[in-house]
Amino acid sequence: MISRLFGNVSQRVPSLLNPLLLMMNPQVVFVLGGPGAGKGTQCSKIVEGFNYTHLSAGDLLRAERAREGSEYGMLIDNYIKEGQIVPVKITINLLRKAMEETMQKDEKKYRFLIDGFPRNEDNLQGWNTVMEGNADVKFVLFFDCSIEVCINRCLERGKSSGRTDDNRESLEKRIQTYLKSTQPIIEQYKKLGKVRTVDASRTVDQVFADVKAILDKEG
Repeated sequence: MISRLFGNVSQRVPSLLNPLLLMMNPQVVFVLGGPGAGKGTQCSKIVEGFNYTHLSAGDLLRAERAREGSEYGMLIDNYIKEGQIVPVKITINLLRKAMEETMQKDEKKYRFLIDGFPRNEDNLQGWNTVMEGNADVKFVLFFDCSIEVCINRCLERGKSSGRTDDNRESLEKRIQTYLKSTQPIIEQYKKLGKVRTVDASRTVDQVFADVKAILDKEG
């Protein structure tokens, strides 16, 4: 099934099914919210205070896009510039590889914050197909923030971030993609009782106080 889903991609990615990962499945928290909701900032603070490894789907894709010799670089670049979602087989393989490499270096590093994923139904189905039984999703940490605040934050960030998608044209497309594709995923997890919502419109420290309370409770 995996080989059919990934085709040639899977041949270049080490298998997760090794003795280390069979002993301890990765424990995953999906981190979702609109562009500029503060996901990356809060994940950095979580890593400082808790034993989590932060994996940003967007950062992994941007790194792959910039990697010399990457056959997916131009494809990823086009999707990101258009504010669209990169094909799931690419994103999941990058996440799988990052988790495996982290756990091989330190077997105690089995807790992961996966930031910006799953972003649509295709992402979710791809994850369930490939990772069911190989990773345990504990809950979704949802940073709830108004669209206006998200836009203003991204435009301000764009002055210094160097990100090609921190501009108004790309941002409007990203917002529409988020509303149409990602919010329904959050609603699905809510029905399962697996969403922990934080008001992300406040200051970084105020938001983190709520995040810390959630993680302390979840254990």
